[in-house]
Amino acid sequence: MRYDLSDLPLSELLPALSQAEDMLARLDERVLRHAVADGFKERGHFFDSVAALWVGGELVHVEDLVLHDAHMDARAPTHELTIAHAVLRARRRLWNAEPAWGISPAGIAAIRGGAEGADDVVVPRPPSLQTAEDAGEIGDEDEEEDSLAAEFAEIDAILARSERALEAGAGISESRSAATDVDPLGLVHDEEWDEEERLQAWRNVIRDADALPPSLGAAILFDAWERIEPLRRQHWMGSLLVSAYLRSRGKVTSHLFSLNVGLKSIRHERRRSRDGTLRLLAFLDAMTQAADAGLKELDRLSLARSQMERRMKDRRSNSKLPGVIELILSRPIVSVNMVARHVNVTARGALNLVGELGVREMTGRGRYRGWGVL
Repeated sequence: MRYDLSDLPLSELLPALSQAEDMLARLDERVLRHAVADGFKERGHFFDSVAALWVGGELVHVEDLVLHDAHMDARAPTHELTIAHAVLRARRRLWNAEPAWGISPAGIAAIRGGAEGADDVVVPRPPSLQTAEDAGEIGDEDEEEDSLAAEFAEIDAILARSERALEAGAGISESRSAATDVDPLGLVHDEEWDEEERLQAWRNVIRDADALPPSLGAAILFDAWERIEPLRRQHWMGSLLVSAYLRSRGKVTSHLFSLNVGLKSIRHERRRSRDGTLRLLAFLDAMTQAADAGLKELDRLSLARSQMERRMKDRRSNSKLPGVIELILSRPIVSVNMVARHVNVTARGALNLVGELGVREMTGRGRYRGWGVL
């Protein structure tokens, strides 16, 4: 499987390429020196994670993602919300790592959740999760210290026997070939879909992309990801790896670029066109749109920060308001409990602090109230 770059229409791509390069450079320079850069970076993680699900055809509300990340869910998390939180964690991990780590084999394996050799690593389990055989070896020594060891061992033994019985009833062997036994027609697991081979084919495109301008190389990498489809269940990784590629090329170094925010504004027909040139133009336009949205976001945050800081005039030096301002600028939405936990005050005190800052309420509901910068 090979992605062909032999017939690249540079003359048609040049106008969109120049605009994308200029907008990315402007955004990177502003974020690098901006007073609200930290809040912009953190908010970008949330907005891009939600946009990644939107591009994939799923709807996740950003306020649900913020609450889920803070372990303050208003309701049971959905499957889509769980995926969005996985995207959020992956973005944070890419940003905290070295610029070139994200597109390296080790980085891709870590983001996938299956680093090489992970199956061979034995992770020690706590005593409460050990099997009956493990408990038998240490039971004599710990019997006096832990009176519940025997009960836990018996429960684990019952669970182990139940698991073996279920596997035997379903005809599942203990080897790694169990997937083909339960899915002989390949309806769920495609035997011909070699993810490692497809990932290597995509990584081979990086060498060709390095010889092109960063924005065009990123667009080609994203188009290659869409064409090759290396991963079946983590297709959202493509946009994250492209953002990591822009960072490794030194084009966007002040933050992890939010490509999905720009992709939301591009029509599906352009992103999925059969014409490769139209797809590349769409991806370049998406970078321009995302950079433009980032510049507007910086203006909004800067204005909101200046307005909130005016209300801090003549305050005591130990006032909690600076901590509340920091939290509001770093999250798309905040709740009373989030403010109370961040600045270590009561819920009533958090309401008073938010009221003093005059932040706009975004929910309009009595049972659940949230504030944020629009």
